[in-house]
Amino acid sequence: MTRREVTADAGPTDRVPPYRFSARSRVDVADTDLGEVVYYGRYPVHIDRAVLAHRRHLGIPVLGPEGHLFVVRSLEIDYLTSARFDDEVEVLVRVSGLGRTSHTLDLRMERLGPDPAHVGDARLVIVGLSAYGGRPSRMPATMRDAILAFEDLGPGAA
Repeated sequence: MTRREVTADAGPTDRVPPYRFSARSRVDVADTDLGEVVYYGRYPVHIDRAVLAHRRHLGIPVLGPEGHLFVVRSLEIDYLTSARFDDEVEVLVRVSGLGRTSHTLDLRMERLGPDPAHVGDARLVIVGLSAYGGRPSRMPATMRDAILAFEDLGPGAA
């Protein structure tokens, strides 16, 4: 038996424009209810895995650059269909907005394999704080530049 990695595959993609990054993971038994269907509160786990992989790919510290620590301001999820135990799911990620202190990510969740489906869509707003419990902090230029370059947004998009 081979060992499965939590994130089996993560990196740039052009499979579903305008998303330019995706991460795949497998639904674990702990994600499901008694009917082997993913419990609604477990989808954010797969979203987090994809967002962390996206940050690593861009060279952004996963918890945030010093003086700009990431906190979730909001997360909205629109559930379209279910994933089930042992399904491979793909979360597609794109940064759709950059503010002075925050950035917004749009995410698309898909079930892969023999019965593929668009599982849902999410929007995640991240704010950077000077310290946990501190005040919002300006996004570092290096982080902004990395996002703009990867998303091909250009300097005027911010």
